Formats: sequence, C-alpha cells, structure tokens
Amino acid sequence: MKTIIVLAMHGSPPADFPPAELHEFFGLHARLHSAPAGQQHELARRYAELDARMRGWPRTRANDPFYFASQELACSLAEAAGCPVELGFNEFCAPDLATALDRAAEQRPDEIVVVTPMMTRGGEHSEKDIPAQIAAARRRHPEAKFRYAWPFPTERVARFLADQL
Repeated sequence: MKTIIVLAMHGSPPADFPPAELHEFFGLHARLHSAPAGQQHELARRYAELDARMRGWPRTRANDPFYFASQELACSLAEAAGCPVELGFNEFCAPDLATALDRAAEQRPDEIVVVTPMMTRGGEHSEKDIPAQIAAARRRHPEAKFRYAWPFPTERVARFLADQL
C-alpha cells in the first residue's frame, strides 16, 4: 500500500521581509472580514498580493529558521514512517497546504495522511483551517483517499513531553 504523508506546518514570516509590508499584511488580515462589502474585494486583492510576496520570499537559515526546521522534520518523518512526505504551510511560506495536498494526490497513492505537529486541541489551524483544506482537496481529487491523523490523544502528548524531561 502506497501512502504519502502531508506534513501541515504553521509557517513564519521571514525576519527580513519589509516591515511596512508585514504591518500592512497583518492590518489587512484584521480588517478583511469586517470591511464594508464594497471594500472587501480591493482589500482581498492586496492581501493576496502581499501573501504571495511573503510566501515567495527567499528563505535562509538566518531569516527563517522555522522553515528549515520544518524541512528537517519532514525528512525525519519520511525516514521514520518509511514513506514520502510532502510539506505544506498554513501561512507565510510556500508551498501552501493546498499545493502540498495536490502534489500528494497527483502521485496517486492508496492513501494520503495529513498530520501536523500542532498537538493540542483548540487551535484555529488544526481544528478549522487544515480540515477545510482537506475538504477542498477532496473536491479537487475525488479519487484520492485523504485521512487527517489528528487530534492526538492528550495522554500521548503528555507522555511525549514527559519523556523529554
């Protein structure tokens, strides 16, 4: 059985992204859903423009150590699980999660398992955003079998943390 894992990571803005654009990006994010209907289209257009610019920003170990740690985690997960891993980010980095899900589906595996290191319940990404992206991928790839390996049992998370002590 061929399985592909999609590792859904959060993402982080690069440290050297222009501060004025970063401030504008977060300001637009805060205003998008509460703006009058006539302004939403233009705000959304500019937000998407800044999002694409940030996701495409050149990453280095100095400006985005989280990005490189995410790549290292993906490689270690592939080795530990014995199957390929596609890496995708909820925010700030490329590839986005939709792209990672599409790449996995294009390989026509028997199963695509989505996992995130976001371990506790209650988070916006793990509870809402990732399931929404999986649902959208199912519509784009009805032949593919997607499974979300989350939430994690609290006792196992606690044991993992205790083992680190």
